[in-house]
Amino acid sequence: MVGAGPAGAAAALGALAVDPGLSVLLVDRHDFPRDKTCGDGIAPHVFDLLAAVGVTGLVDDWTPVRRFVLTNGAVGVERDMARPNWVVPRAVFDQRLVAAAQTAGAQFVRRRVRRLDLRPGSLMVEDLAARCVIGADGAHSVVRRELGVPPGPVALAIRGYAPTPPGRAASQVIAYGAGRQPSYAWSFDRGDGLSNVGYGERLAADRPHPTRAELLAQLEALLPGATAGGSEWQGHHLPLTGWSWRPTKGRVLLAGDAAGLINPMTGEGIYYAIATGLLAGRAVAESLRGNEADPSRRYDRSVRKLLGRHIRHTALTAYLTNSPHVLTRGIRAAAADQGVFDDLVELGLAEGTITPRLLRGLLAARGTGEQPPPRPARS
Repeated sequence: MVGAGPAGAAAALGALAVDPGLSVLLVDRHDFPRDKTCGDGIAPHVFDLLAAVGVTGLVDDWTPVRRFVLTNGAVGVERDMARPNWVVPRAVFDQRLVAAAQTAGAQFVRRRVRRLDLRPGSLMVEDLAARCVIGADGAHSVVRRELGVPPGPVALAIRGYAPTPPGRAASQVIAYGAGRQPSYAWSFDRGDGLSNVGYGERLAADRPHPTRAELLAQLEALLPGATAGGSEWQGHHLPLTGWSWRPTKGRVLLAGDAAGLINPMTGEGIYYAIATGLLAGRAVAESLRGNEADPSRRYDRSVRKLLGRHIRHTALTAYLTNSPHVLTRGIRAAAADQGVFDDLVELGLAEGTITPRLLRGLLAARGTGEQPPPRPARS
């Protein structure tokens, strides 16, 4: 596994769950613990997936967060989620996940990977020989670059940690901004007196990329006081998922951010990283056990089954919510109906889809002169 973050560690766990005797190597340029720029929000579905490979209790000493707030200007909804989320710094969560992979039998090596040599009958990562490789090395993936996979749409965000104000305590707050979505500020209470706060927006070729000062100004405008006392400000790119997604062919697979799997509606990526990491690891282990040359076929089938419909629906929702009318009506529908709210949370944080009641809420603005969205590509 190139990269030992959530996708890489999950890939190791997935492979070893199939065959505990496999030789699994986690290669990362950093020692752990290490910080990783992120919103730190972790949906309960992540822990469902990890429990299936025997990993439990990773965040039992952290405080769950049940309250979720969405706003768009003067319109907002504040409700309890059906299941709580957690807000855990990646320095903590990622280290514990790597430790779980090591307990399962994976080996960790600190090394910076700069090249991949793929030839018939030979696969080398630097000077390390491998039968299969899973690229889980993040938004700027070297493995993806070496495979010649072009990057997709990207968002840019800034993140820091700041004291939690009383009005945003015990909550995850998202305040949408103007412009092409995703464009929003967030404040996620960690439960220890600090919140993960930040702002991000989708980048476009026809306008300059926002500066650090501009990102912080947008955060403060959407969530007044969020930057007060803030520190550890870091920027990061988020490779957004499009209408459809297909894995690479052959013995090199991509998972998580390296695969361009970030929810285009919310910027959420940890669930995708864990889900696709586990599926990639299982696909490799099952292919090796069956003497199959191409694990990507198994990987393709499993990702389609779990996320195929969801990915198309998140792309459609992201398109629809570029209209402020649709975004506002969707939030109002969620405020009026707990079921719509729950559907919206599932779609934004895990593998949910557009339900009929959610669609009615999102499209309640039709008749305003908007053009219909393009049909999603078949997959």
